Amino acid sequence: MADDVEAAGSALEVLCQGPAGQLPLFADEAGAVSQAEAAEDEIAGWERDGIRFLTILDPDYPAQLLTVHQRPPFLTFRGRLDPADARSVAVVGTRQATERGLRDAAELAGGLAEAGVPVVSGLAAGIDTAALRAALEAQGRAVAVLGTGLRRSYPRENAGLQERIAREGLVISQFMPDAPPAKFTFPMRNAVMSGYSAATVVVEAPYRSGARMQARLALEHGRQVFLLESLLANDWAQGYARRPNTTVVRTVADVLDHLKSALVTDQELVWA
Repeated sequence: MADDVEAAGSALEVLCQGPAGQLPLFADEAGAVSQAEAAEDEIAGWERDGIRFLTILDPDYPAQLLTVHQRPPFLTFRGRLDPADARSVAVVGTRQATERGLRDAAELAGGLAEAGVPVVSGLAAGIDTAALRAALEAQGRAVAVLGTGLRRSYPRENAGLQERIAREGLVISQFMPDAPPAKFTFPMRNAVMSGYSAATVVVEAPYRSGARMQARLALEHGRQVFLLESLLANDWAQGYARRPNTTVVRTVADVLDHLKSALVTDQELVWA
């Protein structure tokens, strides 16, 4: 659908003409216009709740997301967009984290934030929560990418953290504000999180995990992937470690050393 909107130049044209190879969604333009007006009213209600709406055709749409196939046709967000997020690093891992994993996530995210690198994560329990909290405590920029709509908090106990990130950083979602969590929403969230970030650090993750999936997606997106050395106890991590654009690291200093030479889209922005 994102490709259809980009090609047509507006969502209204897609409604009238139909997605590529399909029949129009409305029999006439009047029906499409009526539906568009209803959508505008709904978006106005979101804005009253502090939720902003951004389409793939808007100039403020994150440029780094435009480079990946899974770019969503729209985003909803609370907080402040920042082009410097093109140099952000995602810190991800399992919900069932060990104490060591939580400590490693906090040290990595805190160190990145102190170095001026925006930290992105998914606001799930475990590694995500530890990473985002550490970034905030280091007075750095935290970006949470949700697998639900912005009017929901998942898990519920992270509602306060979500509010704080919305005030101090950015919370984004590719789903309608009231969308509940579902099996399919979290893989979609991981694709956006990879595309939004310049690199992904996997702290602790079993084979069947969103974090491993994000490492695969990041490599497909041409992003850098960092695997914490302790992950090499897993067969999947040993295989990934041999792939191009993958680096095994021990500390945040290792990550920053590998990032220093990487430029982002804006040539004036370089790694700290």
